[in-house]
Amino acid sequence: MTDDGINVTGSAKSKDAENEYARKRAGIAYRVSVTSIAVNLLLTAFKLLAGIFARSMAMISDAVHSASDVFSTFIVMLGVKIGGKASDKKHQYGHERYECVAAIVLAVVLASTGAVLGYGGIKTLVKGNYGSIATPGMLALIAAVVSVVVKEGMFWYTRAAAKKINSSALKADAWHHRSDALSSIGAFAGILGAKLGVPVLDPIASLVICAFIIKAAVDIFMDAVRKMTDEACDQATVDRLEAIVSSEDGVDDVDKLLTRKFGDRIYVEVEISVCGDIPLRDAHSIARRVHNSIEVGVPQVKHVSVHVNPSDHPDDEADD
Repeated sequence: MTDDGINVTGSAKSKDAENEYARKRAGIAYRVSVTSIAVNLLLTAFKLLAGIFARSMAMISDAVHSASDVFSTFIVMLGVKIGGKASDKKHQYGHERYECVAAIVLAVVLASTGAVLGYGGIKTLVKGNYGSIATPGMLALIAAVVSVVVKEGMFWYTRAAAKKINSSALKADAWHHRSDALSSIGAFAGILGAKLGVPVLDPIASLVICAFIIKAAVDIFMDAVRKMTDEACDQATVDRLEAIVSSEDGVDDVDKLLTRKFGDRIYVEVEISVCGDIPLRDAHSIARRVHNSIEVGVPQVKHVSVHVNPSDHPDDEADD
């Protein structure tokens, strides 16, 4: 396409609307985070005591995993707070990518936790004296069941909030809860196997837990990296944007549509063709309507740039 035409560029929301959006977003994130911290503190204490008194390595490992959740939630709160700050002189496009930074830190913490737990299980297995491994008590089994139920519930609760405010940091925290639930399932299996006469299953369960944790860490890390490297939106979002633009009166064609993720927000650049004989003011009005329709139709869009080309531009065929 040529560079001739009309450009309409602007943020998807006014400054007041952006500030209100950030406040609501932060309020939801803080409420979920405080709940998460309270639940994890109680669960960590319960699982640690159960692991010690019931002599279960898997349950102690699971307690350490829950303790790491408390630290990760503080990272999430910090990331959401900084990411929600309004644009300033040094950060004229906003601070949304700080949430991705928080998610990356969380992924590193999660992977480190998994590695430590895995190392403990490997050391026990390498020793080879499986007969000396204590058989876990019933309290460890009860703790594992309680953990699975509570952490799975926290996963769905946090995930729903993450979807509502489109937060990668909160989504990472949700998957931290899910990894804890999965690790508790592994702990339950290992403890049950040990009680049935195969004590070596308890340290093996620790290794399974380690694998689940590291897998979750890698997924969180890759999602954050994609959002920090200007990855385009998924095809469903692109199709939705194109449909919104095409539906506006006066738009003859969508010549180009580019998207990029900016943290958890979206930047859009679109080129449209309109009748070349209409007045400049009318062409500008069409571009403004396209801009506003994108704003309303896709709330996570932060910035829209609309470029207008005349439908009968002589260079159109050459550009095709």
